[in-house]
Amino acid sequence: MQGAVLVCVLALLPATWIRLTTDSRIRADIADAPRAPVALVFGAGLWDGEPSPYLAHRLDAAARLYRTGKVRVLLVSGDNSRKDYDEPGAMRDYLTDRGVPAARVVADYAGFDTWDSCARAARVFGVRRALLVSQDYHVRRAAALCRAAGIDSYGIPVREPRDATWYAGGLRELPGAVKAAYEAALTPDPHFLGPREPGVRRALAGSAKHLGHPGKHDSHRSKHHLHRSKKPRESDRQP
Repeated sequence: MQGAVLVCVLALLPATWIRLTTDSRIRADIADAPRAPVALVFGAGLWDGEPSPYLAHRLDAAARLYRTGKVRVLLVSGDNSRKDYDEPGAMRDYLTDRGVPAARVVADYAGFDTWDSCARAARVFGVRRALLVSQDYHVRRAAALCRAAGIDSYGIPVREPRDATWYAGGLRELPGAVKAAYEAALTPDPHFLGPREPGVRRALAGSAKHLGHPGKHDSHRSKHHLHRSKKPRESDRQP
């Protein structure tokens, strides 16, 4: 009995660490969010080539952050390890279809899981301060990992009805927290690192000067290199 209790306590330690270290970094809603240069939007899967409902809700929140002036550039990070599955491309199209200028959306085609998205945002795209957009059960882990990656970040939780999908996502956060503790402690390289990308820097410069069309060429370069890389390991993407 005592052994079972000890196992349960140890299993909950990573989740407790995440909650304690991110309490001051979560904002209740968009109105409470501080300003930051970039919003990092985490992928959450496609349905028939279109953003899943949870991903669409993340993108809607990111678009509101842009329209209200909280951020100047949106970095969409997702999986494009196969030519027939382009998550960040679908994310960018969704945003531009809803009025976000294409020049303000930069795509990361190798955001295979939460750590990869944070690590690449910092190491490849040079992001140092960002708002993080994800569902409420996942955004704390994202904040902990982006902090470990060197990004001064605040989580913007996207709230969902407490249905089966939400509870399933919440349950996956327990093993996800264990994985996050390992990644935060050892800060491994992402599955695909690649060269530094100037897309975010150029998009920020363009937003300040109201000229230029950054991001598109740089994202395609990343995409080209990615398709030549090895297939990534299974990700921890949230629905």
